Amino acid sequence: MIRVVVADDQRVVREGLHTLLSLLDGLQVVATARDGAEAIAAAAEHDADVVLMDLRMPGVDGVEATARLAVERPQTRVLVLTTYADDEAMFGALRAGARGYLTKDAGADEIAKAIHAVHRGETHLDPAVQARLVDAVVGGPQPAELPDDLTPREAEVLALIADGLSNAEIAEQLVVSNATVKTHVNRIFMKIGARDRAQAVRYAFQHGLCG
Repeated sequence: MIRVVVADDQRVVREGLHTLLSLLDGLQVVATARDGAEAIAAAAEHDADVVLMDLRMPGVDGVEATARLAVERPQTRVLVLTTYADDEAMFGALRAGARGYLTKDAGADEIAKAIHAVHRGETHLDPAVQARLVDAVVGGPQPAELPDDLTPREAEVLALIADGLSNAEIAEQLVVSNATVKTHVNRIFMKIGARDRAQAVRYAFQHGLCG
């Protein structure tokens, strides 16, 4: 049996994953955790094989917890399961030592397949994440600096907003969830001080961020 710790700050997600994984052959959820600190402690206490790790958690977040586990318990593999598939979250988690990366759109079979893969020492990445990695390696040059601390992914989403795409259309084009796009849009509006999409479009044109 593969011993799994589920780390997520949302109780309904923790309980849902616990129930889901408990129904799958070869997996045993030995503990759940509300943040990264609890995940580290639970992995040590229960000699966990895999931690299913959310990224955005209060206190010790998923990236920091992954980095600490890589040092303190390298035998415990980290599989990220998160809403976020932007470059900042993805590269941060992989650099910290995560062996797998899935978004919460993943189904039960995909999660189980990923857990088994990282337990064997392999890497398992969501197709969208694989595409982002390829783009980072072979894609064209990125702007050296973006205005108002926008990330490259946020600039990409802003350009698609300027092109007139809805959140659903952006999600389809970037192969991410609607929730992920909504999070990007909210963060963009906050950073650039926009109250609505019309102001965001005007900002994109003013700063040369249109597609």
